[in-house]
Amino acid sequence: MKNIGFLSFGHWTPSPHSQTRSASDALLQSIDLAVAAEELGADGAYFRVHHFARQLASPFPLLAAVGARTSRIEIGTGVIDMRYENPLYMAEDAGAADLIAGGRLQLGISRGSPEQVVDGFRYFGYVPEGDDHAGMARQHTEVFLQVLEGEGFAEPSPRPMFPNPPGLLRIEPHSPGLRDRIWWGAGSRATAEWTAEQGMNLMSSTLLTEDTGVPFHELQAEQISRFRDAWRAAGHEREPRVSVSRSILPITSDLDRQYFYRETASRDQVGHLEGGLARFGKTYAGEPDKLVRELAEDSAVAAADTLLITVPNQLGVDYNAHVIESVLKDVAPGLGWR
Repeated sequence: MKNIGFLSFGHWTPSPHSQTRSASDALLQSIDLAVAAEELGADGAYFRVHHFARQLASPFPLLAAVGARTSRIEIGTGVIDMRYENPLYMAEDAGAADLIAGGRLQLGISRGSPEQVVDGFRYFGYVPEGDDHAGMARQHTEVFLQVLEGEGFAEPSPRPMFPNPPGLLRIEPHSPGLRDRIWWGAGSRATAEWTAEQGMNLMSSTLLTEDTGVPFHELQAEQISRFRDAWRAAGHEREPRVSVSRSILPITSDLDRQYFYRETASRDQVGHLEGGLARFGKTYAGEPDKLVRELAEDSAVAAADTLLITVPNQLGVDYNAHVIESVLKDVAPGLGWR
């Protein structure tokens, strides 16, 4: 059994060819797709976060709304850029959304990805020391994880407006167990090892910011193996979780073929990203029996407990529900995932 969810970037454009033409469309359709995915038997609804872009940005109102409209499906992000975040305010928002959802949040966070603007986090009021973007993201993360533990740290007023519990005060609302449901989006093997040391779950996408010449899935499988080794070495008591993202597009109709036939020949790609080599995973597109054969050889998918299917959200809720249903019914059983 493998957890299978979807990952939406929430793109929108006013183009007449798009089914998602406004920010309102992107948000409301994200909620509707999560409801549809739960009804189809999917396990997760995850959303990407990008600032200064025609995509989903502020995640917590969306997560809370999805949590209020669903009852079973996991709800998460993939990922929140911690360079932009006030960790205490984020802990309040996350705690509230998790309580509304009944403890179903799975929050993916990270240092972030290339942006639409230059150093956008500076507009949010955050300036890294020595231009160390990654270090600032990790500092914000350290504070965020600490306050999620629920220990008091703030000195109470001697004349409070309302009665306080004894001792130092913590961030409220506090959601027990949320600390164990934080994931780090790691783009390299070394970052995956750091993730394990911090006691966070591993979230790995279709991009790695390094290249050793081996196929993408093999390099990602090595990343996962190193994460698990580092987790054991750190002595954490619970079992960690690992997710990978894939673009999987079963072709079961003429419309599918019209949209995605050109992707049936997709291959890994190697390119430059932020001054270094990066390896990008291929798109899996084709008839279900072909996808079963190809995915059976994907060693990283085999090593992960959770698979996130990236969806072409601008094709609309109905079509994306069709993609999710095709993966669940036409592909997953042939791989022993259902």
